[in-house]
Amino acid sequence: MHFFVCKPKPENTVAVEMRLWYDVNIQIYYSNRFANPVIEFVNSFYVLISYIQSSRKLMFGGTSMKFFHLSDLHIGLKLFNRDLLEDQQHILKQITEIAGRKRPDAVVIAGDIYDKAVPPAEAVAVFDAFIADLTAAVPDAVIMMISGNHDSAPRVNLFRSVLSRQRIHMVGVAPQQPQDYIEKVTIADAYGPVNFYLLPFVKPSMVKSVVGTDENGINFSYNETVHRLIERESVDGGERNVLVSHQFYIPKGTDPESVARMDSEIRTVGNIDEVSADILHRFDYAALGHIHKPMKVGGEFYRYCGTPLACSVSEAGQQKGIVVVEMREKGSVLTDVIPLKPLREVRLVRGELEEVLQQACADYVTVILTDKVDLNVIDMQDRIRNAFPNLLEIRRETQRKADYSKKFSAGKNLDPFELCCSFLKEADDLERDLLKDVIRTIQEEQ
Repeated sequence: MHFFVCKPKPENTVAVEMRLWYDVNIQIYYSNRFANPVIEFVNSFYVLISYIQSSRKLMFGGTSMKFFHLSDLHIGLKLFNRDLLEDQQHILKQITEIAGRKRPDAVVIAGDIYDKAVPPAEAVAVFDAFIADLTAAVPDAVIMMISGNHDSAPRVNLFRSVLSRQRIHMVGVAPQQPQDYIEKVTIADAYGPVNFYLLPFVKPSMVKSVVGTDENGINFSYNETVHRLIERESVDGGERNVLVSHQFYIPKGTDPESVARMDSEIRTVGNIDEVSADILHRFDYAALGHIHKPMKVGGEFYRYCGTPLACSVSEAGQQKGIVVVEMREKGSVLTDVIPLKPLREVRLVRGELEEVLQQACADYVTVILTDKVDLNVIDMQDRIRNAFPNLLEIRRETQRKADYSKKFSAGKNLDPFELCCSFLKEADDLERDLLKDVIRTIQEEQ
């Protein structure tokens, strides 16, 4: 566990660094869970470097801490079998460029890094390039991310202790044993420490050895599980604390069906995964992932940032962006949203055929035809595809009314042979004889 503490601005840089070294070793001695003394020493060294960087930042003009809140990258996603890797590379490059200009102290990714638990090699390469570019753009920033329900927790957790020494914290696995706790990363600024609690996506069965079960040995609900996980943490209310989590949080007493969900989200039957947002009140800010539409949950500073790129047609028209969070003194949090511009929008184009064709574009488009009569246009699909090269689907909203004026007569009961002949219509004599033989054989077996 890394714990950073910034001292008041000293006059002697060497003196403060020596005090920091002492503080680091005391913290490591009491809180580090590694049993190997060599690993403890190496970790303490890297913590010292972070301490020194923080102290120098304060001495030479550092102020409050700012971080980017992102989530649900879903790298490798296909939209109606259309590969979005090029679009995702574009948006990730844009995030990197913005980070280079805004110089955040940290970047948080609240789950669903990939769209699949076993992502294709191309998706892994895109993510690798993103992290490489991001660390080059903001070399002093701390990068923190957790696994989401789409990710493979063990894969995200790979090389966790090694990467943490490079200021990259990839936390895929939640606490597994009673002695384990939620990963905490602390970053210092002019107002003191800011504690980030990194809680990956959890199901009750994943952490039952930590939170226990009910008196009948049955797993607790999602709500009870997440509450128990967080309540066992020693969150210092006098310091500034941020929760990074990937669950379905809703304000207490809210009907989960009233929450706008996107088609690209995985939903549970009966919304059994809902978690009451009252547990978030222990934190100054909650950087949440899982819901694809930007929204706030039970408070101004408990929010889902949404996907950086539309992942379904139901997200058409949504403005995507980066949530920038500024942690000032305790009790003062500022947020802003920097809009992101996709390479191609996801759009719904509705209207009659000729109106639709006049809106030709290269975006990802779902066409909804509203013509009130059936269209007898042979090349209709070709014309639409030519107008929209990245067409996703064509829907019809033809308004049809039942015609009750027609009179219907009782149908004639046909024997199996006549019924088959009426379906085949143009059967020749040989085929008709063969059909009679097949029907006769079946009837004899019955």
